[in-house]
Amino acid sequence: MNSKLPTGFTLIESMVAVTILTLAVAGPLMTANRAIVAAQSARDQLTASYLAQEGIEHVRAIRDNAYLAAYYAGGAGISTTAWNNFLTASVAQCRSAECSLDPTLPIGYGSGSSLYQCAGNNCKLYLLSNGVYATNRSGQTGTETRFKRTVQIVDIAGTSDVSGSPYPDKRAVSKVSWDFHGTAYSVTIYDHLTPWQ
Repeated sequence: MNSKLPTGFTLIESMVAVTILTLAVAGPLMTANRAIVAAQSARDQLTASYLAQEGIEHVRAIRDNAYLAAYYAGGAGISTTAWNNFLTASVAQCRSAECSLDPTLPIGYGSGSSLYQCAGNNCKLYLLSNGVYATNRSGQTGTETRFKRTVQIVDIAGTSDVSGSPYPDKRAVSKVSWDFHGTAYSVTIYDHLTPWQ
């Protein structure tokens, strides 16, 4: 009996083998891709959280500086004077609209200061060569990032003491927003600000 054994794969066998091999390789590659995207998203989330916290800390520093200035000036009602100066001079513009923060500029509000009203792209953050995130107002060149930070001081509705008088307390809101793969993300941190007693 002379039987001839096939010496090669048929076309169908070859196509099945290629399909199985493709599926075996594609699964781990997709998993690796999703892991990389998740890691990048987590990195951005962590960075945004730190940037938002920095915004809160900066507002608290402005409040504390107002108190120190009133303390060194002396007089009666230092805490009340400092609180009123903080609300009417230091962050007055940030009560009606969102402000941007550049920590490389001197603490305060206005021209040449760290806190100023946000308009257009001047809320966008740039990463400087020293690792600090700043806006383009600082005059320093850096790499444009996808992050945008705003800070605002808002009234706390419905808070009053036993007599019905409103508390002077305010809420600081620091928000960092960014886009990643066409999806908008944001981190918002709130803090309760009170006058010094």
